[in-house]
Amino acid sequence: MSIEPPTDLQTVLDGEVKEWHFHIYFHQKNQKEREAALKLRDAVLRLRRDGAFVAVPLFRVNLEPMGPHPVGSYEIWTPSETFSSVFSYLALYRGDLSILVHPLTRDARADHEVRNAWLGPAFPLDLSTLPVRTEELPSQYQTLKLGYSATTPSLTVEQRLKLGDRVEGILADDKEAAPAPARDDTTTQS
Repeated sequence: MSIEPPTDLQTVLDGEVKEWHFHIYFHQKNQKEREAALKLRDAVLRLRRDGAFVAVPLFRVNLEPMGPHPVGSYEIWTPSETFSSVFSYLALYRGDLSILVHPLTRDARADHEVRNAWLGPAFPLDLSTLPVRTEELPSQYQTLKLGYSATTPSLTVEQRLKLGDRVEGILADDKEAAPAPARDDTTTQS
């Protein structure tokens, strides 16, 4: 199945993912892996406390397969505002652990199946436990006012267009950077 990627700015902004899950996997009968996973969780909690990023590991650590996850695991929620910092940290310090990364949208099955990424080797998931689609946006930790609950206004379409023009101008003479095609008259200007 091939999807035509949208290029209408407003459509892309309206569809932007605002919250993410990281599922840290460990073989539940492997003491070394379980200890490594729990040390990583503790490190994430300490770094959140110290302001490195916003990441919320669930209190529960699954010592057995749970839901679609075939081995022991725990979940870390992060808003888009600090996603790259959490991703960077886990990519660098996951050791031998595998981590499933997926967006939170109304389609949990697609999030886990086709919109996912892995740090480390992938594990087969039992997708039969996930709903195909829900009407409710899966916003978590609304009290933090981040992700889907953010109260800070994002850049307007006009501000984004100006930013894009600025970047294109800076890169115009860079022979290593591919130039963007010319903007046509149907680009959203509001």
